[in-house]
Amino acid sequence: MESHPVIDADAHVVESARTWEYMDASDKQFRPIPLETPEEAGVKLQYWLIDGKVRGFRFPAFSEDALKKRMDLAGRKFADDQEVRELGNVGLRLDHMDRSGVDVQVLHNTMFIEPATDRPEVEVALCKSYNRWLADIWRQGKGRLRWSCMAPTLAMSDALDQIRFGKANGAVAVLLRPIEGNRLLVDPYFYPIYDEASRLDMAIAIHISNGNSWMVDMVKHPVATAAAFHKFRIPTVACFSDFLLSDVLVNFPKLRIGFIEASAQWVPWVVHEAKNRFRALGRKWPERGISEYRMFITCENSDDIPYIVDQAGEDCLVIGTDYGHTDTSSDVDAIKTFKARDDVAPAIKQKILSDNARALYGL
Repeated sequence: MESHPVIDADAHVVESARTWEYMDASDKQFRPIPLETPEEAGVKLQYWLIDGKVRGFRFPAFSEDALKKRMDLAGRKFADDQEVRELGNVGLRLDHMDRSGVDVQVLHNTMFIEPATDRPEVEVALCKSYNRWLADIWRQGKGRLRWSCMAPTLAMSDALDQIRFGKANGAVAVLLRPIEGNRLLVDPYFYPIYDEASRLDMAIAIHISNGNSWMVDMVKHPVATAAAFHKFRIPTVACFSDFLLSDVLVNFPKLRIGFIEASAQWVPWVVHEAKNRFRALGRKWPERGISEYRMFITCENSDDIPYIVDQAGEDCLVIGTDYGHTDTSSDVDAIKTFKARDDVAPAIKQKILSDNARALYGL
């Protein structure tokens, strides 16, 4: 590995039936059941049946031709091998990382992007199995596949246990959604998680997602043609603003937070708003800006990165491929493309590709 290893700060693992093989025998009753619709135009819709309800998030299954068409329309390349997306074959994922010039991937979940359950005992069972599965993948990955652990926030003592398990088994972050149930992440309810993450030198990873069932259902209305924007990205941006204006990062001076897969074009706007609010509250905006608060954001090649660096600084950006997904942020060649850009200085490229991600995830 180079002295400045290239870090893919946003990669994914896609859950499969294998994920739930790590459940305790007493929890087998909560094992998610995979469902899918008949294929239509090369696409099968896929769902999880959890505790008697269709819950959680699952991507459609595309035929080879349908996936190629989707890539052609997007103008980007997706990971097209199911065994690699689901990490049924860890060696193949490592081979692909080698070909892509990536030293380390940080893996985030797929299913928990939407609420999976409202019952604490079910959430604990799901998170324990998921975390054990990722720990197994980490052991096979020779240190190159790090991950964010799932904390069952409906049961705080179990959440802290899972965070400790994650730290001992290769996790570098605790995954939280911008809204967890009916709580925003600046709620003191989450302080025990922030305290434990700080003590263990783990980041908080806030991946685009939404843990509020009411909001998720509301934006599924057929007139909401950009439902994912309302459902996932807007809450993530609002969460960033909440942390800037709250006392959380003052109360937990070692806490690091990453905002993952919402792009970064919005950052100058939110920083501008925060500066105005700081002034109105009689607070002084820190000299190092958001870097003072140990906050990081994944950027995309479609972002105006020189402008974002000018407005928000060069120590807050990381980059990811969204490896394993097939949506608007996914591009397995994102890092290759970024390396080839001629509008970003080499020293800033090094920070975005390596230094900032190492600082975020404590690598």
